[in-house]
Amino acid sequence: MHTDTKHRPNRRTVLAAGGAAVAVWTFPAPKSRATALEEVRLGFISCGSRAGQHLNVFQSMPEVRITGLCDPDGKRLEAAGKRVPDARQYTDLRRLIDADEIDAVVIAACNHWHCLAAIWAMQAGKDVYVEKPLSHSQWEGEQTVKAARKYGRICQVGTQQRSDPMQAEIKRFLHEEKALGEIQSCRVNRYGVRAPIGKRSTPLKIDPSIDYDLWLGPAQEKPIFRDKLQYDWHWDFNTGSGEMGNWGVHVLDDARNNVFLDQVKLPRRIAAAGGRVAWNDAGDTPNVHFVYFDTGEVPTVIGLSNLRATPDAKGSPSHPGPGSGYIVYCEGGRLEGQRGKAVAYDKHGNRIKEFKGNSGNRLHQQNFIDCVLSRDASKLNTDVEVGNFSTGWCNLANIAYLAGSNYNEERAEQIAAMAPQWGQLRDEMEQHLAAHGVPLAELKLSGVLELDPEQGTFVGPDAERANQFLKREYRAPYVVPEITL
Repeated sequence: MHTDTKHRPNRRTVLAAGGAAVAVWTFPAPKSRATALEEVRLGFISCGSRAGQHLNVFQSMPEVRITGLCDPDGKRLEAAGKRVPDARQYTDLRRLIDADEIDAVVIAACNHWHCLAAIWAMQAGKDVYVEKPLSHSQWEGEQTVKAARKYGRICQVGTQQRSDPMQAEIKRFLHEEKALGEIQSCRVNRYGVRAPIGKRSTPLKIDPSIDYDLWLGPAQEKPIFRDKLQYDWHWDFNTGSGEMGNWGVHVLDDARNNVFLDQVKLPRRIAAAGGRVAWNDAGDTPNVHFVYFDTGEVPTVIGLSNLRATPDAKGSPSHPGPGSGYIVYCEGGRLEGQRGKAVAYDKHGNRIKEFKGNSGNRLHQQNFIDCVLSRDASKLNTDVEVGNFSTGWCNLANIAYLAGSNYNEERAEQIAAMAPQWGQLRDEMEQHLAAHGVPLAELKLSGVLELDPEQGTFVGPDAERANQFLKREYRAPYVVPEITL
């Protein structure tokens, strides 16, 4: 063991092109290799649970050799080292990134590390597989896309459902065959029960086996009052993106892919309500969150809750469609899709077609390796730019929550009049929250935020408040650089 401390291509044309309209990018091999690759020497940035799942997949590929492992958590690093004893171990990701025996990296660290780690790796000539959500803030995602283009790197984002062959069948059914007629609206769901993360009276003591400065990286150094450091960082905006960035990115990515064929990059207007209610824990991301996205064509909403149906229930509240998935409402019926399967119904509620798929797991990682070997980024199933826009819907949903203020019934009615789907969702949430003794008045509610798609900034009322959340404050020296092309 080695150790170191307004004109769009029509939908049929896009489908024929295989999804998002992309250029053909053929890139040079990593700097560490003078000749074309025959195998990919892979380094892992993070050795946590998701990284472990990736390790299982990549280790089984004959064209991949794991040559580096990195984690600021010494216990996690040691455990991963037992699985790959020949891989060199690093505490500091910068040393792994600089290593000559690494061609590409897998980044499965906390959300706040994704972009900086990816940019550093691409600047060093490495290719990148980076977990979802791509970014912690919208600005840094844009820099990551620029870095991939500037440095000529293969960069895949880990929305693995993109690699499920079922998705192409769904797109043909909806858009080429128009089997259900014109699409009228879309609803996205993420209903999944979670538990409170605790609320301490004194700050959490960090395990001495963790290099906490490296663990924090770009995040601000603040006392932690939850019970656990790992995983529950998801529910702290300093390091995570809440459930919207954790699972919302998967289901919203499915909607962008299958409903919009990636032609709607970002919504043009957003309105949201949400709150962290009922638990009184140390988290600050919403455990109830519902959002309207004005896409300019198909109105879309997402409803999200981590609460049980009632305090004594085991599962989530009742809702239309799958708990983690989406519903496409059409003239002639609806399609309900989720990970690994989808069902189409006619307007009378009869099943007319079923789709069977898989999670896209392994296929997605293989797609990345194939593109690294071929140096052809146009074949990526979730190129970094695609991943940036899907993550962007989540970032904007979180911004609408953060920029919101006290719940105002008049404002809520105005949004509901403009977006009836959101009004229906609001009524569902009111009933859901009432079961926990929580009135809507405990939520935050935004106005309708308008996004300038060319500038990537908000304009109009509340723009100043919303724009402050497009880019985070970084902790030196872990600063995401501005990339110029």
